Amino acid sequence: MSFVPGNQQRHLRACMVCSVVQVQQRFIREGCPNCETFLGLQNHPDTVQECTSQVFEGLITLADPAQSWVARWQRLDGYVPGVYAVKVVGQLPEETIQNIEDAGGRYIPRDGTVHDDDA
Repeated sequence: MSFVPGNQQRHLRACMVCSVVQVQQRFIREGCPNCETFLGLQNHPDTVQECTSQVFEGLITLADPAQSWVARWQRLDGYVPGVYAVKVVGQLPEETIQNIEDAGGRYIPRDGTVHDDDA
C-alpha cells in the first residue's frame, strides 16, 4: 500500500478473506492482490462492498510475509507484502465462501470468531 493522504483514509477497506488494506478505488481498479482469482473484485464495485469492510482493527505492515513470525501468527504468510488489518469485521456472502472452497481454499473469518484449534 502506498501513502494514503489523510482525506482518503476514510475510504480504506480491508479484504474479509486475507485482510489486506487498500483504498476502495484500488480494490475496484486492481482487485485484491491475494484473493482476486476467486473473489473477482476488479471492476465490480458491488462485490468490493460485499467482500471488504470499512470496520477493521489494527494495522500490520509486512515487507517479507514469508519470513515474518507476525505473518505466521496472523495467517498472512504466503500473501503479498503490504498493509494488513489485525481483525476485520464483516460477513462474507455464502456464495463467496462456496467459491473459495470450490477453488480449493478454506475460508477463515478475520473477525476472531475462529480459534487456532478450529483452524
